[in-house]
Order: sequence, then C-alpha cells, then structure tokens
Amino acid sequence: MTIVLAQSECGSEVVDQKPKSPSENAFLAPEINSFGHSFRNYDAESERQKSVEEFYRLNHINQTYDFVKKMREEYGKLEKVEMSIWECCELLNEVVDDSDPDLDEPQIQHLLQTAEAIRKDYPNEDWLHLTALIHDLGKVLLLPSFGALPQWAVVGDTHPLGCAFDKSIVHHKYFKENVDNNNPAYNTKYGVYSHGCGLDSVVISWGHDDYMYLVAKENGTTLPPAGLFIVRYHSFYSLHKEGAYEYLMNEEDVENLKWLKIFNKYDLYSKSKVLIDVEKVKPYYQSLIDKYFPSKLKW
Repeated sequence: MTIVLAQSECGSEVVDQKPKSPSENAFLAPEINSFGHSFRNYDAESERQKSVEEFYRLNHINQTYDFVKKMREEYGKLEKVEMSIWECCELLNEVVDDSDPDLDEPQIQHLLQTAEAIRKDYPNEDWLHLTALIHDLGKVLLLPSFGALPQWAVVGDTHPLGCAFDKSIVHHKYFKENVDNNNPAYNTKYGVYSHGCGLDSVVISWGHDDYMYLVAKENGTTLPPAGLFIVRYHSFYSLHKEGAYEYLMNEEDVENLKWLKIFNKYDLYSKSKVLIDVEKVKPYYQSLIDKYFPSKLKW
C-alpha cells in the first residue's frame, strides 16, 4: 500500500507504508481489564455493565439514517469552536465514556496510553502515533460548547445506517425499536447501497469517530488516508472484529483496514489504571501536531 504523507508545490511525498511486524518486545494484550473482566465483555454482572447496556439501548433506538444525515449537516459546518489539537486533548479531562466496559478514567489517559503503546512497537510510524492521540477527540461533543450531545450520540460502537443491522453488533436486540428496522428501504442486506460501493458512501452511526474525521479532513490535515480511515472507523467493531459489512468495502478500504486492525489492538488493550505522565510526553506529541495539523482548527 502506498500512502501520501504530505503535499508540496513540487508534488506529493510518497513512501511505502506496508504494515510491519512489531519488535520482539512488542506490547502484549492483557487478559483482563481494570475491572477484572475480559475486554469488551458486555454480559458480566456489574453496575458498570448495567449502565453500558442502557447506553446501547438508547443508541440503537435513536441512531437512525435521518438522524445521522442531520448531524453530519449540522456539525460539518465546523462553527462550534476554534482551538488547537492539544487544547482539545486537555478538554478530554472532563470526559468519561459511559459505553466503555473496560475503563472509567478521563479520556486523555486513554489517548496517551494508546499512542505510547503504538509508539513503542512502531517507532518510525509517527503518523500512527498521532492518529492514536487524536482518534477519540470527537468525544468533546459531550461538552456544552460542542452542543452537549447525549452519550448515545457520541460514543460506543458504530454501525451502518440505511441497510440491515447485522446481528454481530453489540446488544443487537434493541434495534427492534429503531424505526429504520421496519423501513423496507433500509432493512435489507444492501439497503440503499451496492456491492463494493466503498465505506465513504455509507452512512455510519453518528458519534465522535465521524466528527473527528470531518474536523481533520476539513482543516487540511496531512495525515495519510490510513490515519483518517482509523479515526473514522475505529469503533466499527462489527466490521474490523466480526467481518460484517465487508461486501460494502472497495479496494482502498481493504488496504486501510489492515492498519485499523493493527491499531485496534492498542486502542482496546492498552487501557490501564497505570497513568501516563502527560507533561513528560507532551513535547513529542506537540511536534507531531505541528507536523500534520494547522495551529488552530475549526470544530
């Protein structure tokens, strides 16, 4: 796979960026999360699990094709706030993800834990380190200055709208109350799509993934396409974990998915109660922000 890293007046800087195997001292995925359960265990009996299931009930009822179209139109204007990437990272100190059964720490720690784990195993892929840092920044949608959207409209696993809900989606049973589920235009295998149409043509449930993708793209980031693909689809677990909806992918999606599967290991299993020293690592990540993003972005 060839990834365009940066644009210049003389053309694009092109490098070969095929996924490589990590070093011998690679990050090892733990068997249990910080609550003593297996990761992404949505059936364990606990107060945390009860709140997670209630989150998915609301998510699956309210995320409709029309709702997502409305959100993309509204937030695609990028007129909420103007600030830097790092300023946005700091805002995540105020955010805890109610959909996550594996972690209840402020989200900035999750970003840095993910980024540092990838940085250790893939030291030369600086774009991947930065992708890890920014992948969840869209969760600022929970904050008042961004509209204070409810958790079900910001976090959690994502899935396509406009076609049938695959049974591999977490807590699939709650889709029976979604109005799209009874709409003959939307409840077939392909729905409004066609085989190999490409994920860029597919309406995905609204949340932090799609929002951060819009912010990065519209503000002219020079992150490679694989980085933007990770940001946009990292919560699309029914695809990259279960293999559902692969029939909608095109060749570019197939190539980018290889990087997303690498990223997912770190996104999921680096969650820990061992916290990162934010001030110690900040200079490195600020240098990457300066390389791939403008100093101020419209959100």
